[in-house]
Amino acid sequence: MVKSDLIAETGAAGGRKRRFAAKKGKGPMNLYGKAWTRRELEARVGRLEQIGGVRRLQWTEGAESGSEQAQVRTGAGLAYYVGLSKGLDISLAEFGGTPISWQAPNGDVHPAYYDAEGAEWLRTATGGLLMTCGLTQAGSPNVDVGQRQGLHGRAHHLPARHVAAHGRWTGDDYETIVSGVIEEATVAGDFLRLTRQIVSRLGDNRIVIRDTVENAGFRTSPHMMLYHFNFGFPLMDDDTRIESPHTTSVAPREAGTLTDGWERWQRPDASYTERVYYHDVKPGPDGRAEVRLFNPRFPYAGGAGTGPIRVRLSWNTDRLPRLVQWKMPAAGTHVLGIEPANCRVGGRADERRDGTLVFLEPGEQAKYELELEVSGAAEEMR
Repeated sequence: MVKSDLIAETGAAGGRKRRFAAKKGKGPMNLYGKAWTRRELEARVGRLEQIGGVRRLQWTEGAESGSEQAQVRTGAGLAYYVGLSKGLDISLAEFGGTPISWQAPNGDVHPAYYDAEGAEWLRTATGGLLMTCGLTQAGSPNVDVGQRQGLHGRAHHLPARHVAAHGRWTGDDYETIVSGVIEEATVAGDFLRLTRQIVSRLGDNRIVIRDTVENAGFRTSPHMMLYHFNFGFPLMDDDTRIESPHTTSVAPREAGTLTDGWERWQRPDASYTERVYYHDVKPGPDGRAEVRLFNPRFPYAGGAGTGPIRVRLSWNTDRLPRLVQWKMPAAGTHVLGIEPANCRVGGRADERRDGTLVFLEPGEQAKYELELEVSGAAEEMR
């Protein structure tokens, strides 16, 4: 049994929060290649949403009907949709009008269609930039202490409560925040509560995800957490490189699978069978690890031609010590999964058997922070 320790707001993750917060209100924001004050921008628009910000939407057709989302635009190129009806996960993400995420054929299916049995999760999974796998199960379907566990758990299909999607000024800095609460609970059983905050700033191509998972019940509860980030075409193309500077070794999930080529991408291959790799990571001095994706010829929308792009994903390793890579350059399912986690993907029964299953005691909390940053042609050429 692995007991999860309470995280204080100090430490590596907390320090990162302070550095992010310290940038606010210190002076004019950078936008369109120059610095602006709040009043200078407000003088040039009728509403700030002309430039960027957040607004709530609802889909109206087919199996997506009734699904709620919040659209966030940074004004600097990065835009994304947060699924308010589906775990506060992130669906389509674009940079400069060109997608960087992979979208599943299901679309933004309403969670009412979700079936928790076996691998039925695959019929309603959105794909998108982020799918949260957890909160008590992640990975393959299994039977754990007599309970059937479906693929990747329930978190991705749980509608959020106490949702807020708003923007606020702090001095000359404008911040967008999408937040809410997701609860996985059963009568006389586990009761885990995830409080999520997704933060971006006008003029900054960055997403910060801050999660707190609390055991709101009165019994020790298993806690599995895997952040399933999905990157797709045209970010993922023939020339794209996968860089993992904190990786010390790579091992395949299936014995006999070659590890050669984990850092490269390729054209769609209809016969390709998924490959899953486990990375051992050694964090940096700040306690964080990162993965970078670099495409030297990313096609910018509007006929702007091609140029370099780098996407950087970082996270705190005290809570997410494992890194799973899902390589799937097949036809249709043409996607790279980068998955910081506190578990592998064999499922809860395997984690319990191996003595690696994480538990939360009643009232105990686990805090997570992840950051995704996109650097386009202008930044990469500096």
